[in-house]
Amino acid sequence: MSILYILAAVLLLAILIVVHEMGHFWAARWMKIDVAEFAVGFGPKLIGWKSRKYETTFAIRAIPLGGYCGFYGEDSLEKLPKDDPRLFPNQNIWKRLFVILMGPMMNFVLAFVLATGFYAVQGISTVTGVDPYIMDVSAAGPAWEAGLQAGDIITEINGKNMLDGTTETLLGTIAGFREGDPAMRVRVQRGEETLELQLTPAWNAEEERMMVGVTIGGRYRLETEKTTLLGAAKASAEMCWRASGLILDALKRLVTTGEGFEDTSGPVGIISIVSTEVRTGGFQAFLELLISISINLGLMNLLPIPGLDGSRLVFGLLEVIRGKPVPAEKEALVHTVGMVLLLGLMAVLTFKDVLKLFR
Repeated sequence: MSILYILAAVLLLAILIVVHEMGHFWAARWMKIDVAEFAVGFGPKLIGWKSRKYETTFAIRAIPLGGYCGFYGEDSLEKLPKDDPRLFPNQNIWKRLFVILMGPMMNFVLAFVLATGFYAVQGISTVTGVDPYIMDVSAAGPAWEAGLQAGDIITEINGKNMLDGTTETLLGTIAGFREGDPAMRVRVQRGEETLELQLTPAWNAEEERMMVGVTIGGRYRLETEKTTLLGAAKASAEMCWRASGLILDALKRLVTTGEGFEDTSGPVGIISIVSTEVRTGGFQAFLELLISISINLGLMNLLPIPGLDGSRLVFGLLEVIRGKPVPAEKEALVHTVGMVLLLGLMAVLTFKDVLKLFR
């Protein structure tokens, strides 16, 4: 991964973070709720300034893996004064619910607007096939020893075309290799360069098949038709709905059966994936990832997990049902513990991502 593609990945995360937190921020301004701090990133402050009109501190912090829109008295573990009009827990419950909800909603809005603009300019595409490419190469495996790299496209093996609109031909050809067969003659497209490599698959006892140590991805072959702005908006809404369903289904399987945990990534993994995709797919890949991850971020934040917006919405709805709030310091304790656990999970995923980079 070159520094350019890493920066593109960091930019993508920054856009998602800023849009999410601006949803909270604009909603708070509209509801006339004071904002103590608006920050992009965590950790030590790199740049900061204070608005004279609203007394809000704006900051860019050192670790660009998150951000926050902090309100007065939010998540305070101390008993709060009841007469301070600036405190978030003292605001009208419906205003608070609106402010909390607008963070995830802005991620959905971003995805919808970007997809609508993309369809309006590019047209609506129909998938006619898929072309395989190498997403990842395991260190010290046959592919790594042969010189294959992430982003490479295998066009031929032993003179046979691998780009026939499926991934099965490539996977089947590799799996069909037998001990004693001569090394495969592999033609590879790497950017504008064409390479001829020798590749010898190895038997994987766990998978019980021949493998070369790569993760195969697929790029869709598309037929595109122009459309109107209304048609683009309709296609965008349908795409966002489908993507949401797929994400929720994946989350359900992850929670109930643990399926997909090995593929779950933290910030380092996301940066790695985005860098690879942008290198091979350019701006369109960047835009597609921005849309899909924005939907993912919006949905994740609506889950009732302590520390996330969904949990805050649950406490707000409990207040509506009970007619009185949960004591602010008790709610703050739940969110603080939840945030600590989330940061712990992030650390585990980051460690796993780093190990994967060195495999």
